[in-house]
Amino acid sequence: MDDQNKNLILATALSFVVILVWFLLFPPPEKPAEDPNAPVATTEVTSPVAPATPAATPGQSVTAESASDAPRLAIDTPRLKGSISLQGGRIDQLFLKDYNETIAKDSPTVQVLSPVGSDNAYYALFGWAAGAGIAPEGVPGPNTVWAVESGSTLAPATPVTLVWDNGKGQTFRRIMSIDDNYMFSVEQTVTNAGDASISLAPYGVLVRHGEPKNAKKFFVLHEGTVGMADGELTETTYGDLEDLDYSEREGARADVTQVTETGWIGFTDHYWMSTLIPAKGTAFKSAIKYDERRDIFQAEAVQPTQTVAPGATISAKTQMFSGAKEWEVIRAYEDKGVEKFVDSIDWGWFFFLTKPIFQLLHFLHGFIGNMGWSIIALTVVLKAIVFPLAYKSYSSMAKMKELQPKMEELKKAAGDDRAKVQQAMMELYKKEKVNPASGCLPILIQIPIFFSLYKVIFVTLELRHAPWFGWIQDLSAPDPSSILNLFGLLSTPVPGPDSIFAIVSLGILPILLGISMWLQQKLNPAPTDATQAMIFAWMPWVFMFMLGNFASGLVLYWITNNTITFTQQYLIMRSHGYRPDVFGNIRSSFKKKKT
Repeated sequence: MDDQNKNLILATALSFVVILVWFLLFPPPEKPAEDPNAPVATTEVTSPVAPATPAATPGQSVTAESASDAPRLAIDTPRLKGSISLQGGRIDQLFLKDYNETIAKDSPTVQVLSPVGSDNAYYALFGWAAGAGIAPEGVPGPNTVWAVESGSTLAPATPVTLVWDNGKGQTFRRIMSIDDNYMFSVEQTVTNAGDASISLAPYGVLVRHGEPKNAKKFFVLHEGTVGMADGELTETTYGDLEDLDYSEREGARADVTQVTETGWIGFTDHYWMSTLIPAKGTAFKSAIKYDERRDIFQAEAVQPTQTVAPGATISAKTQMFSGAKEWEVIRAYEDKGVEKFVDSIDWGWFFFLTKPIFQLLHFLHGFIGNMGWSIIALTVVLKAIVFPLAYKSYSSMAKMKELQPKMEELKKAAGDDRAKVQQAMMELYKKEKVNPASGCLPILIQIPIFFSLYKVIFVTLELRHAPWFGWIQDLSAPDPSSILNLFGLLSTPVPGPDSIFAIVSLGILPILLGISMWLQQKLNPAPTDATQAMIFAWMPWVFMFMLGNFASGLVLYWITNNTITFTQQYLIMRSHGYRPDVFGNIRSSFKKKKT
């Protein structure tokens, strides 16, 4: 590979970086809502707003401590444990039985929802917004104390029913059920025993007090609100929510979308998500809000206003997903009618690559049973797919190596006349039928594949806390070993991941990565330009330090990829008559350093 080819590689890599930075700094504008302040129905209703502090009855303010003392109803399923506060009928305490905060044996289970009064309170509310014929205090609000009509523990086989009578002729019921995974079903009913018709709009609200303290705030990962409105996915970060325009109608910074048939709205974290899903075919107003006075985020699904005649009963159904973003589980819900629910996982710009790459990795894991070996198998499959291009590339590189002496003669004959050198080389390439740019094909292909695999490993839950073998017990985390304590032989403490010295605390995998890149580089001729030669000589070791704190799964992929590439290139070059003396190149490089 000559200077022109090296320059092309550098230009390609720099172009990719420029495009990446451009998209980060200047993302494409989102399509604005057609009418953000349009009402969801013809009758005016009051939009649900979470209270700053809970109240025992409408209008009566109390302290947050009294909310924590309210009666509770237990939630116990094969995968969830928590409780419902009868104050407001809030689903506000939820733990994931299958997931722990860390890989330590005594690590607590992950908590998804938490009640008012706790750090970063996060909970779900359901209710009715008052319309014509009924006062706001006549409907159950966020602080109404409900009674249990049936059931004692919410479980897959035992739904529970809450009831509240407003004393003015209307009785409200809330029937809650749950499946074996993470889907709640909430059916709200209103029975009107009064003398006149009333109008109400059912709603569900997810409330988040403040931005999550454990938010990653990394450009590769989306955290904030996520929603689907008639097939169109929307994602809004917490920072963008804080920058929304203030809406007089909503009483907060808000963005409102009218959903005509199918959709959902909620909050997504790195691995967990809570989402409101109105019944399929039901129009609703999807709203995301930020109340800066109280630092409260909300995701709302307000269904159309219904009229209840005297003696009649009406109902409204909403599902709520709250749990782990497991691909198989979410895909099963999508198959049951939750439109494009798999898109709630943050597949990113290269979704056309990340989705199939993850599905292939998931399939291999189901067959192999170990995520580390599955990543290695995935790398082998990907290399096999692009092998025809690689073969053409390495064949061209072998021919370029054979032409190296002739190229050196051309340079000596032309002297300092660069134009003459370039013209002579182009004639030589044409005569020998060599394309110098073909050597760049594997690199061009590898860039989006690498980025897509990085996205898959960083974002998907299936890699979280997934062990490989030995010291690698979490492929989504950096290699825990360190050269600073001789990889565990010494008891010397090593810098943590947040330390500025973490970059020098290299583990075994990053070191193997640097060596594999260095060996691969020895198959290629060194650039004749001194500056380029120095850059390429340092590149393996720069990457070693740069990727030292990346997820172990990604580093494992890169090592496997380099090893396969080295083997392919070596064998293909030999098949074309060129016998690379890799170890001779290594010995000569050491001799140059000594002299």
